[in-house]
Amino acid sequence: MGRGAHPLPGPALRNPQAGRPPRPTPRAGRAPRGALRDGCGPGPGCPPHLTTTHRRFPIPGCRGWAAQRGGMASTLLALAHWSTWAVCAVIKLPQLAAVLAAGSARGVSVGSLLLELAGFLVFLRYQIYYDYPLQTYLEYPIIIAQDVILLLFILRYSGNMKQALFYAVTFWGVWYMLTLRKWIIDLAMNLCTFISAASKLAQLRCLWQTKDSGQVSALTWSMSAYTCATRIFTTVMTTNDFAVLIRFITMLILNLWVTATILYYRKTKKMD
Repeated sequence: MGRGAHPLPGPALRNPQAGRPPRPTPRAGRAPRGALRDGCGPGPGCPPHLTTTHRRFPIPGCRGWAAQRGGMASTLLALAHWSTWAVCAVIKLPQLAAVLAAGSARGVSVGSLLLELAGFLVFLRYQIYYDYPLQTYLEYPIIIAQDVILLLFILRYSGNMKQALFYAVTFWGVWYMLTLRKWIIDLAMNLCTFISAASKLAQLRCLWQTKDSGQVSALTWSMSAYTCATRIFTTVMTTNDFAVLIRFITMLILNLWVTATILYYRKTKKMD
């Protein structure tokens, strides 16, 4: 080859990229340049020309939108659980305070309380039997304990304290028999809605007969309505059990009805 001849094209000239240093790989925890910061990237339902826009405004169908929606649902579910537990931790305290302050259980229906206890026990046993998530029924042991204390005070002020042992044995026997056969617990759960509804109707009947709210706490009943509303949401988001859902919807309506009746008679009494 002569001095003035041009060299043959080598690998560097054939491939312009060959002589360049390799691109640095993205650092750990940092997305590549073409990826999106919120997890939204080109894919099914995500138009490529909107890639930059999606970094801040994901649209339905892209991965970022699905992730944000799932995160929001999880947050709302956790909020519903925690608010329900917080309310149920003190749900019967206003009623207990009213009875203790007055030294009387006037206006509070014993039959309503007993039916409510029966409904709670059946519902709790059903949830445990089918291994439902603990967070969907954690408040029921708390409410049952408060109901038992309230029942003891009502029996004491009404002079029927001797009946406490009979009620305790009866409820323990029901708790044991519920899981002897699968059909028993299923049938009991189907009847649980009617039992719980009967407890609300018993309290309504007592209010209608006396036309006086007495020592019945409107705050307790309104908190019960709130917990039913949150449990409708959590049931739809978790177990989606139709029987449980129907129960909560029915209880929500009746709890609001009892609350409105208490407030009505309380207002009427003040006007008189």
